[in-house]
Amino acid sequence: MADTTQPILTVDNMSVEFPTLSGVVNAVRNVSFTIGREKVGIIGESGSGKSTTGRALMRLQPPQAVVRADHMQFEDVDLLQASEKEMLSIRGRRMAMILQDPKYSLNPVMSVGEQISETVLLHEKATRREARQRTLAMLERVKIRDPERVYNLYPHEVSGGMGQRIMISMMLIASPSLIIADEPTSALDVTVRQEVLSILDELVSERNIGLIFISHDLNLVRTFCDRVIIMYSGQIVEQIAAKDLDNARHPYTRGLLNALPSLDHPRDRLEVLKRDPTWLEAAA
Repeated sequence: MADTTQPILTVDNMSVEFPTLSGVVNAVRNVSFTIGREKVGIIGESGSGKSTTGRALMRLQPPQAVVRADHMQFEDVDLLQASEKEMLSIRGRRMAMILQDPKYSLNPVMSVGEQISETVLLHEKATRREARQRTLAMLERVKIRDPERVYNLYPHEVSGGMGQRIMISMMLIASPSLIIADEPTSALDVTVRQEVLSILDELVSERNIGLIFISHDLNLVRTFCDRVIIMYSGQIVEQIAAKDLDNARHPYTRGLLNALPSLDHPRDRLEVLKRDPTWLEAAA
């Protein structure tokens, strides 16, 4: 049985660099954090390094990317030393990633049921019949009506909300310890988004696993997550409990909060975030 008191993931001083014709781009710089059996949000503007951090943990960055760290430990695996063969056995089975838009993540020439079953067949010694039965049960678990019919549909035949539920099914069917969800609800309308979040919340609690929730939406992260990591220009500037987000001290976090519209305190003009070069020096 897993030790629920130990972190699932520990990252110390991780950096991600991309060589370009004009020099090296430091996409992520010296970030350190731990993830336990909890929901941790990573927020920040576009280009702040959120998705790059998630992909680096999965070892899904482009071949030219250079990932450095003092330590990157996922359960009993040293992610810096793990071979690609080891990573193939980890991805999907022990660590999974839910991407932003299922239209671009699902294989257009395979039925959605076949794609979910493929995860079971790849990582576990199961027959096709067993894989199908588990897939149907998982589709039902994420509140998809008539899973027998949906099993045979192709990605272009399902709605955005159903597609995201299918992605959740695919990522959770092998019972991973850690889920990385990269903007999983940004393409959904408000009602469907709430349904998907409710499903994710139930599954994370039910299976006692860790979730990294990457988002631009501060209000969403505030209500959905347990802790929040705030990233600016590739660095972590603040880590705080989600319930205490309104008491954040860093001026970047304060600026993001002040730029949000509010029904309780309507303003004619929202504040514009003013950046300070010293933020990078303080985070270094």
